[in-house]
Amino acid sequence: MIIALALATLLPAWASATQNNAVYKWVDKDGILHYGDSVPAEYAEIEKQIINDAGVTVAIMRGKKTEEEIAEELRLAQVAEAREKQRRDDSALLATYQNIDEIVMHRDRRIELFQAQARVTELYLRNIKRRLESLMEVGSNFRPYSTDPDAEMIDPGLVDDINTTRKTIGRHELNLNRFHTDEEKIVARFDGDIDRFKKLKGIE
Repeated sequence: MIIALALATLLPAWASATQNNAVYKWVDKDGILHYGDSVPAEYAEIEKQIINDAGVTVAIMRGKKTEEEIAEELRLAQVAEAREKQRRDDSALLATYQNIDEIVMHRDRRIELFQAQARVTELYLRNIKRRLESLMEVGSNFRPYSTDPDAEMIDPGLVDDINTTRKTIGRHELNLNRFHTDEEKIVARFDGDIDRFKKLKGIE
């Protein structure tokens, strides 16, 4: 208490002597109060107050942020970003469509595109699978596919043809799965747009 009173008595004179330079006030990790016209490097990460000639705090210099403070700032930034994105999406949705029927029509057109691509791919797969069956039928007369111990070794060109055909089938099966997955995503996205449009327009 005596130290505090002494500091309070000396502080105005000391602050005046700094000739308007900043006077800092801080408490170290041991709870000791410090004053100074500069802050030693060892206290750089501690929160500090800037005081005027009357010893009144006029500004606060934040210290190093805690992990919790950093995490909270990140969370708030993410929330703000999500809100801004939603605002932009809502604005675009209302500017693009006048009513729900327009959204449904657009959705159906996109679905038709994926379904058309899927039909073409399915037709191609049926044809190339038949080709593979034919190649395998020919290859079954040769080793290593034939069980005949006297069968000749299969021609390398036929092996390459079989392997290439198998790879082509695998590639187009992946494409077909992707078409179906993309169609499901489109339906889900447009369903979400319809629900959001109803909410923005107050439609039950």
